[in-house]
Amino acid sequence: MKMRLTVLGVGCLAAALALSACGSSGGGGNSSKSTSSNSSSSSTPAKSGGTLKVLEGTSPDSLDPDFGYTTQALEADDMVYVPMLTYAAKSGVAGTQLIPGLATALPTVSADGLTYTMTMRSGLKFSDGTPVVASDFAFGIQRSLKISWGGDSFFTQYIKGANDYATGKATSISGIVTDDTTGKITITLSQKYGAFDNLLAFESAAPLPKTTALKVLSNTPPVGIGPYKFGKIVPNASYTLVKNPDFASFKIPGVPAGNVDAVDVTVNSNTTAEAQAVLNNTADVFDAGDTIPSEVLPQVTSQASSRYQKEELASVYYFFMNTRVAPFNNLAARTAVNMALDRTALSKLSSGSLSPGCNFLPPTITGHTDGACSFGDPAVVPTAATLAKAKAMVASAGLAGTPVTVWSETRSPRQQYCLYLNDLLNKLGFKSSIKVIADAVYFQTIGKESTNPQIGFADWSQDFPNPSDFYLLLSKAAIQPTNNENFGDVDDPQIESQLASLESIPATQLSTVASKWAALDKYVADKSYVAPYGYETAPKFLSNRVNFDSAIFNPVEYIIFSTVSLK
Repeated sequence: MKMRLTVLGVGCLAAALALSACGSSGGGGNSSKSTSSNSSSSSTPAKSGGTLKVLEGTSPDSLDPDFGYTTQALEADDMVYVPMLTYAAKSGVAGTQLIPGLATALPTVSADGLTYTMTMRSGLKFSDGTPVVASDFAFGIQRSLKISWGGDSFFTQYIKGANDYATGKATSISGIVTDDTTGKITITLSQKYGAFDNLLAFESAAPLPKTTALKVLSNTPPVGIGPYKFGKIVPNASYTLVKNPDFASFKIPGVPAGNVDAVDVTVNSNTTAEAQAVLNNTADVFDAGDTIPSEVLPQVTSQASSRYQKEELASVYYFFMNTRVAPFNNLAARTAVNMALDRTALSKLSSGSLSPGCNFLPPTITGHTDGACSFGDPAVVPTAATLAKAKAMVASAGLAGTPVTVWSETRSPRQQYCLYLNDLLNKLGFKSSIKVIADAVYFQTIGKESTNPQIGFADWSQDFPNPSDFYLLLSKAAIQPTNNENFGDVDDPQIESQLASLESIPATQLSTVASKWAALDKYVADKSYVAPYGYETAPKFLSNRVNFDSAIFNPVEYIIFSTVSLK
């Protein structure tokens, strides 16, 4: 699951696990591998002023930062609530780098990895003029627990005393100590977690005034500290972001202060009309969480190629294979599937929304490697000789004729992916059939250990840009009687050993172990524990009123409205 789920996704929190988990992410926009090279700066000077007109196919689930959990909620809240840490306003891998937000510097971490210390910038004010103090950070965390933010298990699992506070056993979170005079904030964890820095970049961890009501404020969101503040809100129809005149004076390095005076966001559930409006320049931004319909895409690519490009997301689509039951408890069977998969064909079934890939870690995630895997190049159609070799491997392992059931969701194109897989398995010599499950219960069904599924559809989008978030799916700890996210029941001591070491590395030091994550990903590919076939992409599609180069598409935050300028 994406940290804040993509609009087409279905949120599903595995309560037994430390991480929020989602088997169903967005489902794709009509786009493919990005060629973007944008950074936080543009060769064209940014122009100030004007109103940016944005269309979204779905309204945010909530504009309250302590409750919203979709991409549409994130796009708005990212502009209004700057957390203590944030992500660099850049595209691609550079955009996953953590930088100080309201903190003066990245946190210092104790030798045992259990204590994080940081200092809040001085002179900050909420958008209503109220001075900000360090204890407002603690209140922001407390409020997200009291109103049941969808990812609150991140906090309750790792921050000492957070669970006691959430369950009413304590009146404060013992693991958070603040000093309003110095701005110092000390956080003590109940267990070591290297990705904790990423949790500090959630908008739900942003400081809020302690006078904020402990109830969901979707239509009258709390005041925050950001380049914009909320203006008029029409529930489920529209909202406006108005530039915060004080924010620029805080001079926070790397956090854009905004160019346009206002951002008007309107919900239009007809994505064909949404795309046509941007194509015809009556709207400025097609929401990256939406899908450009296949009937409109040719017009976009031919008539608006200079203002449309494809952006990679941290999302992987794959087929799980049950490593505990026949036939996929056999390496030869799993390898045969990976060898024979035509990932270009699956990309076509997605209308180009998937970029072919064979590694588990997707682009923009530390440890991802491009190019061929041990069983072939994902961008090349497997040859007849390769298919014959894969079929022979199945026969040599004595698995020809083994009954196999392919588990599939109902919706398109996910069912089409599984129909393709079912046909391929029969060609490889298995006796395969398909079982289609209603979308609403699909992941609960295959996540029930008693179901014992052999092979089927799965996908994952980041909760945050850290490889540990993806390797939850291949860890022994994720195997549960219900809400199991390790659908293939992968239990490998080599993986467990590497995760014990790698997951202790602070998020701000990920680059120092990038090669080790890549080596682990290669090991998983060589073992064919999963069959990845594509990485989801999203459209960056703007009107000709917009300075295209100034608009940053960030893999975590999507279009950063504060970077956009009009011509």
